[in-house]
Amino acid sequence: MELGLKRRVAVVAAARQGLGMAVAKGLAAEGVKVALCARGRAALEQTAAELPGESLAFLADVTDPEQVRAFVQAAYARFGRIDICVANAGGPPAKRFEQTTLEDWQAALDLNFLSTLSFAREVLPLMREQRWGRFLAITSVSVRQPIDGLILSNAVRSGTAGLMKSLAAEYAPYNVLVNNVCPGYTATERLKALNVHPENQIPLGLLAQPEEFADAVVFLASERASYIT
Repeated sequence: MELGLKRRVAVVAAARQGLGMAVAKGLAAEGVKVALCARGRAALEQTAAELPGESLAFLADVTDPEQVRAFVQAAYARFGRIDICVANAGGPPAKRFEQTTLEDWQAALDLNFLSTLSFAREVLPLMREQRWGRFLAITSVSVRQPIDGLILSNAVRSGTAGLMKSLAAEYAPYNVLVNNVCPGYTATERLKALNVHPENQIPLGLLAQPEEFADAVVFLASERASYIT
């Protein structure tokens, strides 16, 4: 299937490992020019070096709106357009409600909600002007069913999902498609850090691989997904 992605330009956040890295590699394999950001320079540059085609590695913390702005501006200056944005970040720590502090809640908001908002503020005006765009947020299956012990992620990612649904309606008239992509249990460092073993909860009896998740994101970013928002 021809996805119509050759020579498109994507910005992918938190792409030095895990789902973000898999998405960056999946897009690059389809001929997309990829700008990727993360906080760890060495791993980020290594990921960029492994991508086929043209890429840009940019050191940025997605919880800082000014760094998000600088990243998007650098990508635009390098490639002349932004067609695809994948908003992504790590998850907040596993805690139960009585273990959380106000600082925990603010950090979770900064990491998973406000970072997505920052990317939306930077890229959606560009996509609206060119009358083509794909804005995707990597959230979690917890937006459908909360996961025990992950109250910070459950609450904040549901807010992100609501933001994305609202943006989908507002930007559809400009051919800018907005989607949440909600991974279930996937074999990433994040899952290992949570120390959970959910295979017995999955009918297939195994975890998803990051590349399988990335395939879904690449499809939603493509011309073939022109009626999904």
